[in-house]
Amino acid sequence: MARFLDLRTSQNASYSNSISVPILAANTPQLVGRIGLATQNAGTNIRVSMSGTVSLQLPLLPAATSITITVVRGTLSTDPLVYSATENMDLNILGPQVFAFNALDFNPPAATQLTYTMFVSSSLVGVIRVGPESFSGIAVSD
Repeated sequence: MARFLDLRTSQNASYSNSISVPILAANTPQLVGRIGLATQNAGTNIRVSMSGTVSLQLPLLPAATSITITVVRGTLSTDPLVYSATENMDLNILGPQVFAFNALDFNPPAATQLTYTMFVSSSLVGVIRVGPESFSGIAVSD
Protein backbone atom coordinates (compact mmCIF):
# COMPACT_ATOMS: atom_id res chain seq x y z
CA MET A 1 0.00 0.00 0.00
CA ALA A 2 1.31 3.43 -0.92
CA ARG A 3 2.23 5.83 1.87
CA PHE A 4 1.47 9.54 1.48
CA LEU A 5 4.54 11.77 1.83
CA ASP A 6 3.60 15.29 0.74
CA LEU A 7 1.37 17.35 -1.55
CA ARG A 8 2.00 20.90 -2.75
CA THR A 9 0.43 23.35 -5.17
CA SER A 10 1.75 26.43 -6.93
CA GLN A 11 -1.12 28.62 -8.11
CA ASN A 12 0.22 31.53 -10.13
CA ALA A 13 -3.10 32.70 -11.61
CA SER A 14 -6.44 31.35 -10.49
CA TYR A 15 -8.73 32.78 -13.15
CA SER A 16 -8.98 33.21 -16.89
CA ASN A 17 -7.50 36.50 -18.09
CA SER A 18 -6.21 37.34 -14.59
CA ILE A 19 -2.64 38.01 -15.78
CA SER A 20 -0.99 39.37 -18.90
CA VAL A 21 2.62 38.20 -19.15
CA PRO A 22 4.15 38.30 -22.63
CA ILE A 23 6.72 35.76 -23.72
CA LEU A 24 9.53 38.06 -24.87
CA ALA A 25 12.10 35.56 -26.16
CA ALA A 26 11.40 32.66 -28.50
CA ASN A 27 12.21 29.16 -27.26
CA THR A 28 13.34 30.47 -23.87
CA PRO A 29 11.80 28.71 -20.85
CA GLN A 30 9.74 30.97 -18.61
CA LEU A 31 9.00 29.97 -15.00
CA VAL A 32 5.34 29.17 -14.38
CA GLY A 33 5.34 27.20 -11.12
CA ARG A 34 7.55 25.58 -8.50
CA ILE A 35 6.78 23.07 -5.76
CA GLY A 36 8.86 21.42 -3.05
CA LEU A 37 7.92 17.96 -1.77
CA ALA A 38 9.28 16.51 1.48
CA THR A 39 10.45 12.92 0.95
CA GLN A 40 13.08 12.45 3.68
CA ASN A 41 11.10 9.73 5.53
CA ALA A 42 10.17 7.84 2.39
CA GLY A 43 10.16 4.11 2.07
CA THR A 44 11.18 2.43 -1.16
CA ASN A 45 9.91 3.27 -4.63
CA ILE A 46 9.17 6.97 -4.37
CA ARG A 47 6.63 8.15 -6.93
CA VAL A 48 5.78 11.76 -7.71
CA SER A 49 2.69 12.61 -9.72
CA MET A 50 2.35 16.15 -11.05
CA SER A 51 -0.24 18.06 -13.04
CA GLY A 52 -0.34 21.55 -14.40
CA THR A 53 -2.10 24.00 -16.63
CA VAL A 54 -1.13 27.18 -18.45
CA SER A 55 -3.36 29.38 -20.62
CA LEU A 56 -1.88 31.31 -23.51
CA GLN A 57 -3.12 33.67 -26.18
CA LEU A 58 -1.67 34.35 -29.62
CA PRO A 59 -0.43 37.86 -30.37
CA LEU A 60 -2.53 40.25 -32.50
CA LEU A 61 -0.78 39.03 -35.65
CA PRO A 62 -1.03 35.26 -35.22
CA ALA A 63 1.45 32.94 -36.85
CA ALA A 64 2.27 29.25 -36.57
CA THR A 65 3.34 28.78 -32.96
CA SER A 66 4.37 25.78 -30.90
CA ILE A 67 4.22 25.71 -27.10
CA THR A 68 6.54 23.57 -24.99
CA ILE A 69 5.88 22.75 -21.36
CA THR A 70 8.74 21.25 -19.37
CA VAL A 71 9.07 20.03 -15.80
CA VAL A 72 12.49 19.58 -14.22
CA ARG A 73 13.65 18.18 -10.91
CA GLY A 74 15.38 21.29 -9.62
CA THR A 75 15.04 25.02 -10.17
CA LEU A 76 16.82 25.67 -13.47
CA SER A 77 15.57 24.80 -16.94
CA THR A 78 18.81 22.85 -17.42
CA ASP A 79 18.21 20.57 -14.40
CA PRO A 80 17.19 16.92 -14.96
CA LEU A 81 14.17 16.78 -17.25
CA VAL A 82 11.15 14.94 -15.86
CA TYR A 83 8.55 15.82 -18.51
CA SER A 84 8.35 17.69 -21.80
CA ALA A 85 5.55 18.14 -24.34
CA THR A 86 5.16 20.38 -27.38
CA GLU A 87 1.86 21.30 -29.01
CA ASN A 88 0.86 23.75 -31.72
CA MET A 89 -1.48 26.62 -30.95
CA ASP A 90 -4.69 26.73 -32.98
CA LEU A 91 -4.58 29.76 -35.29
CA ASN A 92 -8.39 29.75 -35.56
CA ILE A 93 -8.86 30.49 -31.85
CA LEU A 94 -8.57 34.19 -31.06
CA GLY A 95 -8.98 33.81 -27.30
CA PRO A 96 -7.04 31.92 -24.64
CA GLN A 97 -5.94 28.35 -25.24
CA VAL A 98 -5.44 26.01 -22.28
CA PHE A 99 -2.56 23.53 -22.16
CA ALA A 100 -2.72 20.87 -19.43
CA PHE A 101 -0.55 17.89 -18.56
CA ASN A 102 0.09 15.03 -16.14
CA ALA A 103 3.68 14.00 -15.41
CA LEU A 104 5.35 11.32 -13.28
CA ASP A 105 8.77 10.94 -11.70
CA PHE A 106 9.69 7.39 -10.74
CA ASN A 107 12.25 6.69 -8.00
CA PRO A 108 13.65 10.16 -7.40
CA PRO A 109 16.14 10.34 -4.54
CA ALA A 110 14.75 10.80 -1.04
CA ALA A 111 15.51 14.32 0.15
CA THR A 112 14.48 16.87 2.75
CA GLN A 113 12.81 18.58 -0.18
CA LEU A 114 12.51 17.55 -3.82
CA THR A 115 11.98 20.65 -5.92
CA TYR A 116 10.10 20.53 -9.22
CA THR A 117 9.78 23.49 -11.58
CA MET A 118 7.39 23.99 -14.49
CA PHE A 119 8.43 26.12 -17.47
CA VAL A 120 6.66 27.21 -20.65
CA SER A 121 8.26 28.40 -23.87
CA SER A 122 6.94 29.52 -27.23
CA SER A 123 8.39 29.42 -30.71
CA LEU A 124 6.90 32.88 -31.33
CA VAL A 125 7.65 36.09 -29.46
CA GLY A 126 4.56 37.90 -28.22
CA VAL A 127 2.47 34.98 -27.02
CA ILE A 128 0.76 36.10 -23.80
CA ARG A 129 0.28 34.10 -20.60
CA VAL A 130 -3.25 35.00 -19.53
CA GLY A 131 -4.15 32.53 -16.78
CA PRO A 132 -5.12 30.34 -15.19
CA GLU A 133 -1.76 28.81 -14.28
CA SER A 134 -1.25 26.06 -11.72
CA PHE A 135 1.21 23.30 -10.88
CA SER A 136 0.61 20.55 -8.30
CA GLY A 137 2.42 17.45 -7.12
CA ILE A 138 1.98 14.56 -4.72
CA ALA A 139 4.71 12.21 -3.47
CA VAL A 140 4.11 8.67 -2.23
CA SER A 141 6.29 5.65 -1.45
CA ASP A 142 5.95 1.96 -0.56
